[in-house]
Amino acid sequence: MYTIQLKMVPGEWGALKFTDHLTKEQIDAKARSLLMQMCLEEKIGQMSGDAPLFSFPAMRDLWAYNSRAIPAGENLRLGIPGIRFSDGPRGVMMYHSTCFPVSMGRGAAWDVELEARVGDAIGVEARSQGANFFGGVCINLLRHPAWGRAQETYGEDPFHLGEMGAALVRGVQRHIMACIKHYALNSMENARFKVDVRVNERTLREIYLLHFQRCIEEGAASVMSAYNKVNGTFCGHNTHLLRDILKRDWAFEGFVMSDFLFGIRHAKAAVLGGLDIEMPLQMHYHRNLAKLVRNGKVSESVIDEAVLRILRQKIRFAQIGEPERYGPHTVACAEHRALAREVAQKSIVLLKNEVLANGKPLLPLAPAKVRRVALIGKLAAIKNIGDRGSSGVRPPNVVTPLEGMRAAAGKDIDIVFDDGRNTTAAVQKAHATDAAIVIAGFTHKDEGEYLFFLGGGDRDSLTLRPHDEALIQAVAAANPNTAVVLMGGSAVITEAWRHKVPAILMAWYPGMEGGHALADILFGKVNPSAKLPCVFPKSEKQLPFFDKHATSIEYGSYHGYRLMDKNGYEPAFPFGFGLSYTTFAYRNLELDQNEVAADGTLRVNVEIANIGTLAGQEIVQLYVGYEGSRVERPVKELKGFAKVKLAPGETKRVAIALPANRLAYYDEQLPGWRIEPIAYRVYVGPSSRSEDLLTTQFHIRG
Repeated sequence: MYTIQLKMVPGEWGALKFTDHLTKEQIDAKARSLLMQMCLEEKIGQMSGDAPLFSFPAMRDLWAYNSRAIPAGENLRLGIPGIRFSDGPRGVMMYHSTCFPVSMGRGAAWDVELEARVGDAIGVEARSQGANFFGGVCINLLRHPAWGRAQETYGEDPFHLGEMGAALVRGVQRHIMACIKHYALNSMENARFKVDVRVNERTLREIYLLHFQRCIEEGAASVMSAYNKVNGTFCGHNTHLLRDILKRDWAFEGFVMSDFLFGIRHAKAAVLGGLDIEMPLQMHYHRNLAKLVRNGKVSESVIDEAVLRILRQKIRFAQIGEPERYGPHTVACAEHRALAREVAQKSIVLLKNEVLANGKPLLPLAPAKVRRVALIGKLAAIKNIGDRGSSGVRPPNVVTPLEGMRAAAGKDIDIVFDDGRNTTAAVQKAHATDAAIVIAGFTHKDEGEYLFFLGGGDRDSLTLRPHDEALIQAVAAANPNTAVVLMGGSAVITEAWRHKVPAILMAWYPGMEGGHALADILFGKVNPSAKLPCVFPKSEKQLPFFDKHATSIEYGSYHGYRLMDKNGYEPAFPFGFGLSYTTFAYRNLELDQNEVAADGTLRVNVEIANIGTLAGQEIVQLYVGYEGSRVERPVKELKGFAKVKLAPGETKRVAIALPANRLAYYDEQLPGWRIEPIAYRVYVGPSSRSEDLLTTQFHIRG
């Protein structure tokens, strides 16, 4: 016998919370018992948002989006709580939550343990504010850096995306349900409601779905469908995506939710296609599903399947949590703000740090030699934390770069600020200081969710504004000790000025503690360790075709570093690249075997030595190439990575496991995954750049 708590508490689990932990079989039995007690209308009530279209709650939630948890599927008669949705991904959207760096910045940290800690903090803050469902695990692949919502995902590589997304799922689901999104091939913003993405099955499976599959393996409770079409069918209606691949091939046991408002167009097509919940309002499902069932156009068994999926996850997560950690005191608490600062420190990429005439690099700035620093650019003094659409977070405060620099400088260093609008004035200040820092880049008005008259959307250009490029060049000419700090959601083309400055950093949108973290890096309190999760090209000609107004587009297998390798392009900064204030050496690449079975695992070992004078962290990257494959394959693909911390003079041996099944390609003729008995080339090093990599090879036995 189970003891049932009948009292319904907002954000908690009501009659679904049991004193004993339930097995998977018991969860299923309880879900079926509840289903048998429901009439058709109650079943359909589980399948859509609770607020009627055009109601006050609906209008409030759309105007002040997600300022409260958005409810769906509450049933008071049976004591079934609704899901209570909070969006993301850089924190909980409800007031006044911790704002972490954007996902692209966290992707640059390449740190799955750190990302799981971010997920844990988000889960605690969401549940403390009445949510039980987090919709912020965005793992859409960055095909082209002009995508307006690039900042919401982790990067361009499916393996890296999958590991980072799985880590966020793991952390969040210690407390609440996690939803991965937007399934699938959603990597354009302005045309997201109309574009038809055409793709062959092999490219779909290998490039655009692999990371979703990884998060399903991690146990994600839910998947959000995308707005766009794939091969002629809207994602929310797409039987091949939702039923064939997600629910059959991957054995997904959770539920599929629509993207909001325009996520589905027709109730019948969506429910037969495999979509379980329409969010966030009572629209197509609420109006039409009962009639479709009674007219025999939709079997009630289809409804039952959807409702069982929803109920199982509600019951599953009613048994999960750490109640002693929940409460208003946890929201933007000191511990979470400290975590936000740590994440920002580990997200900032040092792209360039030339040695100056004195024989030392510009960074870090040495307080003993730098008495006056010019901080130039309007972005230095504004709260620039990224998109203000459905990923917006409303933290209680934001530390700007100017505030962070002044706090770090104290009384010893004079920070001279100029907003950069008047180039002549900025140059004069730069000339009169020991070093100049130019902050340049983008804001929510330039990129982000496309909100029509509010700005955002896909970028028109990957370069900085002409004024900013001219400002950088003028300041660098006036002061040879000039560093440029970039802010933005993805790659920036820097060709007009990167050879004219000795130091460049990519700060992304660094969250509420970003100003402190940037100062920590610039003054050397923290040694940078981040690496690029996407290629920074020299020209847009090195990138795939992109038209932000396209109604139809074909996606191929090559983009980012894969395309660079294929065409022999040299980027400005390669995928996986990032500098440190110390120096690492790679030695003695070894494999534990030269031949491995198709169901086996290879262990790749390499020595990493810190041959510099500072402690630091290095991100070790493992790529694999294919020799003699019967099909076209990339020159190399990321298949593993690890982060190692080393003191000066210290050497560690790093081991990375490489399961042979990661090397399979999708054979459309089988159809299915095939592992070839051929030679495989292993590459290990600090970036994807060929000259940075040690190499050896092994075989898979036939």
